[in-house]
Amino acid sequence: MRTLSAPSTGLAAPHGAPFAFDADIAKDGGTFAISGPDASGRRLTEAFQLRERTHNGYLDLHAEVAARFGTRVPRNRRPAGVPAFRAPYLPLLTENLSPRVLHGYGDPAVLRVAEEDGTAWYWLVATSNDAPDSFPVARSRDLRAWELTGFVFPQGHKPRWAADGEGVSDYWAPEMHCVGGEYRVYFAARERDGHDLSIGVATAARPEGPFTTPDQPVLRGGVIDAHVVMDDDGAAFLFWKEDSNGVWPGLLHRLIHEHGRLIAELLEDDEDRRTLSLMATLWPWVRGLEPMECFFVQQPLVEAVTSRFSAVRGRLRALLEREADAEVREAVAAVLHAMRTPIWAQRLTPDGRGLAGERTLVLENDQEWEAHLIEGVWVARHGGRNYLFYAGNDFSTADYGIGVAVADSPLGPYRKQPQPLLRSTAEWWGPGHPSVARGPDGDPWLFLHAFFPGRTGYNEFRALLAVPLVLDGDDVSVRAAE
Repeated sequence: MRTLSAPSTGLAAPHGAPFAFDADIAKDGGTFAISGPDASGRRLTEAFQLRERTHNGYLDLHAEVAARFGTRVPRNRRPAGVPAFRAPYLPLLTENLSPRVLHGYGDPAVLRVAEEDGTAWYWLVATSNDAPDSFPVARSRDLRAWELTGFVFPQGHKPRWAADGEGVSDYWAPEMHCVGGEYRVYFAARERDGHDLSIGVATAARPEGPFTTPDQPVLRGGVIDAHVVMDDDGAAFLFWKEDSNGVWPGLLHRLIHEHGRLIAELLEDDEDRRTLSLMATLWPWVRGLEPMECFFVQQPLVEAVTSRFSAVRGRLRALLEREADAEVREAVAAVLHAMRTPIWAQRLTPDGRGLAGERTLVLENDQEWEAHLIEGVWVARHGGRNYLFYAGNDFSTADYGIGVAVADSPLGPYRKQPQPLLRSTAEWWGPGHPSVARGPDGDPWLFLHAFFPGRTGYNEFRALLAVPLVLDGDDVSVRAAE
């Protein structure tokens, strides 16, 4: 195998993998030399350059490798068809309000706050990823003209417990709620030690801040997408997603590296077997990367599995039953457990900084269109019903969409609609992470983010959109704004 002239890490194909790929990776992660069989079976060695260590940089790299070795081309690098789905999306914010807002308005949470004079402001908080200023706060009278009022955590004022820095910190999914006379922003961020995702809270007397935050998170252990629901007695419940979809790819990646023979048992076609064979080779290098860069590298593995998610889970269950090796059975069981993405709810303490009582399982991924995850829940109470809106599938692709489930109680049990309420259209891709507030017409409106067509991925711009809702018993639909 040809090696690189710069210092590098040499990786050999795992024993038993259907296709034998070796790799040399430069110490700076910028150049990859891969040896393996091309689509005709001829063995070759090819060097590839990673132009930048971003999501799109890795997607380009994966596409170049696929062209030479017959591995999977990422969805975002395949010829894009025009989605047939139509929806009356109303664009509200389609450009950054300030140079300090870097990535638009992902995971938008909109709160309508009535004033004493009968007018109202709409307040928006949104995801900022690894930007220096975390969680932009904007307001509007009419949802058309917006002004940036600041940030929940301006540069230099991040929580003590949370990591900070480009490519390291992930400040995700803030939600602002008025509870007990104060404004609380619940959010997810990575901890300084270990970089696990945790949920924190910041409080202020006014929606624009300034915000203060405790020295410790509210909830730890790989959790994101906090949402607050008030019951009929005025008690506040925290809803959250267990971020297991960020766990199973690593567990499966390690499993196929240590037991390459399992690749052929999990997937049938050569393209995906080639993909997982190459991924298995790369595991010793991948496991040392920061969490989001791991996601970038593992995208072909994730797509190979989620494109036939139910079938792969079925094969893992069958493998669990017949496998003789106890170590393999334990590893397979861990992968299967992590392929569930549960949404939990638990009562908040009166100060909003802790949890009390037992948690309740509210929802999990069990529909084919959801694939490996559901996330970003928001419960809207209307007409004696509880409408739980959520996102499903891969946020970085046009397969992402918004589903809905209905229940008589805020904690369920919820009845899901069998198909997503909102999907990608020709104009907007990857609609997701909904919130609900009363619109200018007095009816419930759904607020969401979406990408411009063909411009999806981590740190790509996401616009703020809205659709008015029609809530009628168990029936939920959308209509055009008047």
